[in-house]
Amino acid sequence: MDLYLWIKALHVIAVIAWMAATLYLPRLFVYHSVVPRGSEQSETFKVMERRLLKAIMTPAMIVAWLAGLFLVWKGGWMASGWLHAKLVLVILLSAMHGFLAGQVRAFAQDRNERSQRFFRIVNEVPTVLMIAIVVLVVVKPF
Repeated sequence: MDLYLWIKALHVIAVIAWMAATLYLPRLFVYHSVVPRGSEQSETFKVMERRLLKAIMTPAMIVAWLAGLFLVWKGGWMASGWLHAKLVLVILLSAMHGFLAGQVRAFAQDRNERSQRFFRIVNEVPTVLMIAIVVLVVVKPF
């Protein structure tokens, strides 16, 4: 069995989980931002957001990064222009992850000041990054 292919499969699985959580968390914020602070609904959203971040999103990001770095090293991709562009986009996606983690903390402390509309717009950022990353990986335009 080829370890590279197993790590590649692990990387794809981790990326799918990371993206699913990254797309779902802002959607939870959309709904959370319109319920009264301290309400039963708000407390339920806090639990859902924290669990999504801690149990799925962050572990998936870590596995995606570690598996991806292994693939870069083992595959000899460091000189590839498409990979450099992909890494920039993955760093931006990781920054988005950090921003969303900060929003989980803000909601947990009842300090959210952002609107439902803001989170609807934020929800589109990971989608755009994902599309660009997939195109770079599959097409390898440079």
